[in-house]
Amino acid sequence: MKILHTADIHLREYGDDRWKTLQKLIEIGKQEKVEIFVISGDLFDKDIDAENLRPKIREIFSGTGFKIILVPGNHDSESYKSGMYFGEDVFILTNFNEPFEYKDLRIWGLPFEPIEGDKILSKLRLLASNLATDKRNILLYHGELLDTFFSRRDFGDEGEGRYMPVKLSYFKDLNIDYVLAGHFHSRFDVRKLENGGYFVYPGSPISITERETGQRKINIFEVGNPPEEYLLDTPHFEEISIEFDPFVEKNPVEVIKERLERIRPEASIILTIKGYIDGEKIGTSEAELVKQIEEITKGKAIKSLRPEFSDIHIILEDDLFKNFMGKLEQRNYDEERKRQLRDLAIRATMKARA
Repeated sequence: MKILHTADIHLREYGDDRWKTLQKLIEIGKQEKVEIFVISGDLFDKDIDAENLRPKIREIFSGTGFKIILVPGNHDSESYKSGMYFGEDVFILTNFNEPFEYKDLRIWGLPFEPIEGDKILSKLRLLASNLATDKRNILLYHGELLDTFFSRRDFGDEGEGRYMPVKLSYFKDLNIDYVLAGHFHSRFDVRKLENGGYFVYPGSPISITERETGQRKINIFEVGNPPEEYLLDTPHFEEISIEFDPFVEKNPVEVIKERLERIRPEASIILTIKGYIDGEKIGTSEAELVKQIEEITKGKAIKSLRPEFSDIHIILEDDLFKNFMGKLEQRNYDEERKRQLRDLAIRATMKARA
């Protein structure tokens, strides 16, 4: 049996990129012939978005050929009130004591609540006696795993609050095969449980903030096998840092062109340009080069351009610096070490001249 697992789509408007991402995931579910499609919280960005979008959600969630299982997250915790209809074969796990049963699976949902670790641990202990012994148990959860270091930035724009924090040790005595989690936006992340099961964050399937960089993923796996990342062609941010080197015989503009050619068309680029140029050698000033960069990036999805490079042609003509470079070339250092020492000398000369 194949399951598709995602989370943190944060729907806001019908027809926007987030909506199109959900549509794409539904199509992937059909192509991959999954039997269960799991969304582990924050399908909607706000509860009012759920209210506005529910008629359209019914349309795309009906007639899919698979079961769709939802659990409330912190952004849509009030979006699934009793009796609300979200489409054929859509099941919402709002009661921790009422699992969804399908073939040889029992799927439990731990809906988001503003509670801390001790209360969550107590809930899980109560669950222990209800877990199936003749079926596989899957738990849907939306919150923070404390066992590994995450920056607060990895959870989207959530501030400094804690969101249902758990530890892997909470699950060690439970007969749970998979904890299919949500809330962690940044990347696909898998942790092994002591009982042999898996704790999985799929990451957001579309970049919600600029901090979610790189091609996005979902989790598609065969029950009984490890989680498996599935690459998506969805909008995302790509952070590119280019460092100019005045000692390399290559035009800085060509360096940027070559790098941008390798970027996927779905990416919005955060472009930072560091390092140094020899303006006299290439016949271009800092200001002129910035204009050239702006020209070649027109038509590209540049979210932000950060030119942080410096023209050091005066330093390269400094007698003391030339003397240092001559001695450096005589040393039997590898190229990386030479580059580090050269950069130290550039900064020291810049500081001295200032």
